Amino acid sequence: MSHGYRMLVVAKELRWFELELGESDLWIAVDRPSWRPELVRHALEALRRARHEVESWLEEDPLFASALSPYEPARAPGSVVGAMFRAARAAEVGPMAAVAGAVAQQVGRSLLGRAREVVVENGGDVFLRCRRVRVVGIYAPGSSLSLRVGLRIDPRATPLGICTSSGTMGRSFSQGRADAAVAVAGDVALADAAATRLGNLIKSAHDLPQALRQARAVPGLAGAVLIKDGALAAWGRITLVPLDGLLEKPPHAPADKLAGRAPTGPPCDLPRVTAAYGLDVSE
Repeated sequence: MSHGYRMLVVAKELRWFELELGESDLWIAVDRPSWRPELVRHALEALRRARHEVESWLEEDPLFASALSPYEPARAPGSVVGAMFRAARAAEVGPMAAVAGAVAQQVGRSLLGRAREVVVENGGDVFLRCRRVRVVGIYAPGSSLSLRVGLRIDPRATPLGICTSSGTMGRSFSQGRADAAVAVAGDVALADAAATRLGNLIKSAHDLPQALRQARAVPGLAGAVLIKDGALAAWGRITLVPLDGLLEKPPHAPADKLAGRAPTGPPCDLPRVTAAYGLDVSE
């Protein structure tokens, strides 16, 4: 999967570094005053522990890798796998639907005591703890809304998970054809699993209202943004903002998430940017 979107981040006050281990490719940021070289080693150890837990469970439980619906584990799991099973039950998907979010969360939490601001991006699934307003832009391949709308994140709501499922890009399995199904939750594993669930439901723009109703039914989910073609549906304790003037998008540059600065100019009228089904972002 291309990670060209990482070049589009507008956050010079953060210090970024990349971790690769096995199939994992994480992009991590901390605020510059908190930066220390040993943070890389600490994050790598957290990633190594998380992967070992998941890989050990895969070896002993054949159903773990292939299940598309929740089931009860034969024994008490560890923190990462346990988060995956809980998220699977809440979102009604298989536990591996939550693996990227659970790993990002484990690594992010390991840095919380060492940095004031932490971002961990794992293949489009984001753990975020911020001390200032941030905007997370949404890339929706095939949609005219791609990189034109984002989520305004209040630092008081963090740590937070912001995860995306797409049926039109990326290597993750999806039964749907959503350009972007974005889920927001305090638990990153839950956001990951819910994004998969919602993305599975969307084959065309006509499916957005029903998918939005399903989002409301996921316990613990804070909000969702669903995009297919030129239509957008949103619900929850979220704030949508246009990215007009905030981001200069290079041609052909993919992006799943952009953790950048909040817009400083007057807000644009969102209906000018989107066609919205059931727009409800004030709950």
